[in-house]
Amino acid sequence: MAPVITTENLEFSYGDTPVLRGIDLSVEAGEVVCLLGPNGVGKTTLVENLLGSLAPTSGRVRVLGTDPRRAGADFWARIGLVQQSWTDHAKWRVRDQLEWIRSVQLTAASRVSSVDEVLDAVGLSEKADSRLSRLSGGQRRTIDFAAALMAAPELLVLDEPTTGLDPVSKARLHDLILARVDDDATIVMTTHDLAEAEHLASRVLIMNEGRILADGTVTALRERLDRGAEITWVRTALTTSTPPTAPSALSRGSTSTSSPGSPSPVPPWRRPTSPSSARRPTHEHSHLPGSPARSLPTGGHGPSIKSCRDERRAAGIRERHRDRRQEPR
Repeated sequence: MAPVITTENLEFSYGDTPVLRGIDLSVEAGEVVCLLGPNGVGKTTLVENLLGSLAPTSGRVRVLGTDPRRAGADFWARIGLVQQSWTDHAKWRVRDQLEWIRSVQLTAASRVSSVDEVLDAVGLSEKADSRLSRLSGGQRRTIDFAAALMAAPELLVLDEPTTGLDPVSKARLHDLILARVDDDATIVMTTHDLAEAEHLASRVLIMNEGRILADGTVTALRERLDRGAEITWVRTALTTSTPPTAPSALSRGSTSTSSPGSPSPVPPWRRPTSPSSARRPTHEHSHLPGSPARSLPTGGHGPSIKSCRDERRAAGIRERHRDRRQEPR
C-alpha cells in the first residue's frame, strides 16, 4: 500500500527566511504521527504545505497520492482538518454551522454523519442551538473537531487540537482520535505537549529550526536518547541534557561549555536556593531612591534588622550622655 503522505526534500521560505529545510517524510496508513516541538519551529508551516495552503519553495509533496494544490472535491472529502484557530461564523448557531459543512461534504462523500451524531460524540449536544459567539474558546475548538469527523475521513490533520481545552474535553477528544485509528484512519497532529504525544502517538517527529531532528516510536526514541536524556524547550530552541558518556543526536550544536564528567549545567531558575542565599533584605540593603546604597562587608551577610535597631539605640544613648557632659554646671 502506498504511503498516505510523502515529502521529498521539502523546503519553504518566507522571503529570505527559511522555515522548512529538507523535510523527507513518509506516513503510512493507520499511523498516529505527532509533530513535536516548541512554537516557531515550522510545525504549522509543514501542515499548511501538506494541505496545499502554501506552495513549497522546492521539493515534492503527495497526500493520498495527489498533489494537494491540484486536488478536487473528492480529495477533500477524505480529509478532516482542525486548524490552530477556530474557523466558524460567530453569529451562526452551532447547528447551522455544522449543517452547512455537512451539505458541502455530501457533494463528494458517500456517507456523512448527522449533526446530532457528531455533537453527541464530542459532548456538546446541549449547545446545538447556541450561537457560536456565546461558546467558550474550548467549545468552539471542539465544534471544529466535530466538523472534521463528519465524513469519517481517512486522514485527520490536527494542528494543536487540544489547546484551550479543559482536562475532561481533552480526554474526550483523545478518545475520539484513538477511535478513528481503530477505523484505520491516519492521524497527523502537531503539539508541544510531551505527555499528549506519548499518550497518542505511534510515532513522534521532533522538530527544531525547520528540520526533523528525531523520528521514531516513543520506545525507540527513549532507547536512542538513553535513560538519562531530558528534552526541554528553551524559548524556541530544543536542547537536551544527556549523560556525558552517551551524547545524542539532539545535543549537536549545544553551546554548553561544561567539561566531560561534570554535572549538566542547571538553568538559574531551577537551581536550588541555599539557606545562606535565601535571606530577607536587611536594613543594610534598604535605601531610598537617589540615596547611596550601603554595601555589605566582604564575605558577610550584613547585620540583621534587630542588630541595626540596637546599634541606633546605643548611638542615641551615647549622644545624650555626651550632650549632658557638655552642659555647664
